[in-house]
Amino acid sequence: MRIGEIAALVGVTPRAVRHYHRTGLLPEPARRANGYREYGVRDAVLLARIRRLTELGLGLDEVGDVIADDAGRELVEVLEELDADLGRQERVIRERRARLAELLGQAREGRLGAEGPVSPQLAGLLADLGDSGAGSPMAAKDREILTLLDTVVPEEERDRFMELMRGAAPHAPKLYARLDALADAAPDDPRVAEAAAALARVLPDGLAVEVPDGGLADTFFGDLAPAQAAVVRQALRLVAERAA
Repeated sequence: MRIGEIAALVGVTPRAVRHYHRTGLLPEPARRANGYREYGVRDAVLLARIRRLTELGLGLDEVGDVIADDAGRELVEVLEELDADLGRQERVIRERRARLAELLGQAREGRLGAEGPVSPQLAGLLADLGDSGAGSPMAAKDREILTLLDTVVPEEERDRFMELMRGAAPHAPKLYARLDALADAAPDDPRVAEAAAALARVLPDGLAVEVPDGGLADTFFGDLAPAQAAVVRQALRLVAERAA
């Protein structure tokens, strides 16, 4: 058989056959006098096995390990690993579909805001906030920051953070007003310390975190006015001191 014939017989492309030759999965067959490859039944059987293994999701390195073990022991081990991996993928898909179902329900009921899709925890926090700070620039920035945290923070930490923040939600309107008033203030404005103390009083001890300069902190604080950023930093420092 020529390369096109064996490829058609097994159900792959000639390009795939050549790739398997280059990677060493499929040994080069004998060649005719004219230089063309001449494939036999053994080549077709091996090529079919390669195709089946790749369709199962094995990488080419794994396929090579399987083929190298004529007794089949490695095949069992690799397939068991593949089965376990598929099981994990199934769980992830089920979790994503459950999450999607929640979002779909919110969207159908008109409860999915402009920030969505978001986690159920953030959705609950935003529901608690309601129209707090409507028209407030700081309220809009706060929602953007919360949405960003909802995306970048690991799930176990994100859920804890959102639940802690729900306790501060009732105080949001007054805090937003204080921060809006500092939009054009200097970081050393006396109102900064007052606002930081007010914010620290409503933040739970569980939010005692150190916020170093650079990285993600620059993203969070970069859109705030200098005085507003100073308020948040001082408030977090006060919470950390209180928790200690």
